Amino acid sequence: MRRISAIVLSATLLLGISTISPTATDAAAKEFKNCTELNKTYKGGVAKAANIKNIGGKTKHTPFVSKEIYNANIKSDRDNDGIACEK
Repeated sequence: MRRISAIVLSATLLLGISTISPTATDAAAKEFKNCTELNKTYKGGVAKAANIKNIGGKTKHTPFVSKEIYNANIKSDRDNDGIACEK
Protein backbone atom coordinates (compact mmCIF):
# COMPACT_ATOMS: atom_id res chain seq x y z
CA MET A 1 0.00 0.00 0.00
CA ARG A 2 2.82 2.42 0.87
CA ARG A 3 4.62 1.63 -2.36
CA ILE A 4 1.53 2.39 -4.45
CA SER A 5 1.02 5.65 -2.56
CA ALA A 6 4.64 6.63 -3.18
CA ILE A 7 4.32 5.87 -6.90
CA VAL A 8 1.11 7.88 -7.23
CA LEU A 9 2.61 10.79 -5.29
CA SER A 10 5.77 10.76 -7.43
CA ALA A 11 3.77 10.68 -10.65
CA THR A 12 1.59 13.55 -9.47
CA LEU A 13 4.61 15.67 -8.59
CA LEU A 14 6.29 14.91 -11.91
CA LEU A 15 3.21 15.83 -13.91
CA GLY A 16 2.69 18.97 -11.85
CA ILE A 17 6.26 20.17 -12.43
CA SER A 18 6.17 19.45 -16.15
CA THR A 19 2.99 21.47 -16.63
CA ILE A 20 4.25 24.42 -14.58
CA SER A 21 7.69 24.73 -16.20
CA PRO A 22 6.69 26.20 -19.60
CA THR A 23 4.53 28.85 -17.91
CA ALA A 24 7.34 29.86 -15.56
CA THR A 25 9.77 30.19 -18.49
CA ASP A 26 7.35 32.33 -20.48
CA ALA A 27 6.74 34.65 -17.54
CA ALA A 28 10.46 34.89 -16.79
CA ALA A 29 11.38 36.12 -20.28
CA LYS A 30 10.01 39.62 -19.69
CA GLU A 31 11.42 42.41 -21.83
CA PHE A 32 12.25 45.53 -19.83
CA LYS A 33 12.16 48.96 -21.46
CA ASN A 34 15.57 50.01 -20.04
CA CYS A 35 18.31 49.07 -17.56
CA THR A 36 16.72 51.06 -14.74
CA GLU A 37 13.60 48.89 -14.95
CA LEU A 38 15.62 45.66 -15.31
CA ASN A 39 17.81 46.53 -12.31
CA LYS A 40 14.75 46.98 -10.08
CA THR A 41 14.13 43.24 -10.48
CA TYR A 42 17.70 41.98 -11.13
CA LYS A 43 20.17 44.22 -9.25
CA GLY A 44 23.26 42.77 -10.92
CA GLY A 45 21.77 42.56 -14.40
CA VAL A 46 21.13 39.37 -16.36
CA ALA A 47 23.82 37.06 -17.77
CA LYS A 48 23.15 34.59 -20.57
CA ALA A 49 25.35 31.90 -18.94
CA ALA A 50 27.02 31.29 -15.57
CA ASN A 51 30.54 31.25 -17.02
CA ILE A 52 30.32 34.76 -18.55
CA LYS A 53 32.94 37.25 -17.33
CA ASN A 54 32.16 40.96 -17.06
CA ILE A 55 34.40 43.12 -19.27
CA GLY A 56 32.62 46.39 -18.46
CA GLY A 57 34.47 47.15 -15.23
CA LYS A 58 33.91 46.62 -11.52
CA THR A 59 30.39 45.66 -10.40
CA LYS A 60 28.65 45.62 -7.03
CA HIS A 61 26.22 42.75 -7.62
CA THR A 62 26.33 39.29 -9.16
CA PRO A 63 24.15 38.99 -12.27
CA PHE A 64 21.14 36.69 -12.42
CA VAL A 65 21.71 33.90 -14.97
CA SER A 66 18.93 33.30 -17.51
CA LYS A 67 19.40 32.82 -21.24
CA GLU A 68 15.72 33.57 -21.92
CA ILE A 69 15.67 36.88 -20.01
CA TYR A 70 19.03 37.89 -21.49
CA ASN A 71 17.77 37.20 -25.04
CA ALA A 72 14.64 39.27 -24.38
CA ASN A 73 16.83 42.19 -23.23
CA ILE A 74 19.90 41.75 -25.46
CA LYS A 75 19.56 45.38 -26.61
CA SER A 76 20.64 46.42 -23.10
CA ASP A 77 24.04 44.69 -23.35
CA ARG A 78 26.02 47.68 -24.63
CA ASP A 79 29.50 46.15 -24.29
CA ASN A 80 28.44 42.77 -25.75
CA ASP A 81 29.97 40.77 -22.89
CA GLY A 82 26.94 38.51 -22.33
CA ILE A 83 25.58 40.46 -19.34
CA ALA A 84 22.73 42.92 -19.83
CA CYS A 85 22.61 45.91 -17.46
CA GLU A 86 25.44 44.80 -15.16
CA LYS A 87 25.70 46.97 -12.08
